[in-house]
Amino acid sequence: MATGQKEYAVGDAVSAALRWDLPQAGDMLAAGARVRRIGSRKGAIMSHSAATAATIDVGAGETLAYVRQPGTTPGVVFLTGYKSDMTGQKALRLEALCRARGQAFIRFDYYGHGQSAGEFVDGTIGRWRDDAVCILDQLTTGPQVLVGSSLGGWIMLLTALMRPERVAGLVGVAAAPDFTEDLIAPQLSPGERAVLDAGGIVNLSSVYDPSPTPLNKRFLDNGREHLLLRDEIALDCPVRLIHGMQDADVPWRTSLRLAERLRTTDVEVTLVKDGEHRLSREDDLENLCAVLEELLQRLERKER
Repeated sequence: MATGQKEYAVGDAVSAALRWDLPQAGDMLAAGARVRRIGSRKGAIMSHSAATAATIDVGAGETLAYVRQPGTTPGVVFLTGYKSDMTGQKALRLEALCRARGQAFIRFDYYGHGQSAGEFVDGTIGRWRDDAVCILDQLTTGPQVLVGSSLGGWIMLLTALMRPERVAGLVGVAAAPDFTEDLIAPQLSPGERAVLDAGGIVNLSSVYDPSPTPLNKRFLDNGREHLLLRDEIALDCPVRLIHGMQDADVPWRTSLRLAERLRTTDVEVTLVKDGEHRLSREDDLENLCAVLEELLQRLERKER
């Protein structure tokens, strides 16, 4: 390979795995790099869990629901997406992977999500970050790898900033930091803004849920207090980002912006050319498991 030429990995979904050390990674797909072929992983671990959720009291009579399995460290904490819950395919597949490895794992529902207390409309980015910090503080020991999907990608970053000494690594799947400001706010009509300013609720439609998603001004204002992509993100742990290039909800360039803002130099971005937002196809789930397993193996070698 010629000096300075990058090597990208192209898999069955035509994904490009980028080891982040280019100053302008947005130009990488036109860089004419050499390509090596990656086959599908064999013997995929099937996701199945009959575990019953437990709850933890977070005060004021409110509880968070979670499922925890014991194991070795670094443990893995899964953070779900916006209006999603801990019973999704990614959560269960990663739980199965960790079970097979004997790795500690925990998944949970934010306030107003799934089996946890509260109304979704009353949740905020700050509140959900506090939920994740509570889970980290009270239900885990030792170093942890946080895996965040969509909204969970934002929450994992905020959690890591609150507890950098506890977080050994991060894996983001279609990570969506700052989505309140960059993706929701610009799409609001003048009429919708007026409703929000008057203290009302705007119902947003979603292709993932037949019921509308309620939005209030407090949610947008709180999101503005937790924006990350405007400045350096002071994290030094290894970070792995996976994003579908057909993502109609969170542009794949968001992951590139995030990689630029992270202080750590140990960042790898995987772009799945035909992948959409959820990245829940079998190939996508296998790829996620492979990325997490590689990171866990690296961290385990480092601890020896």
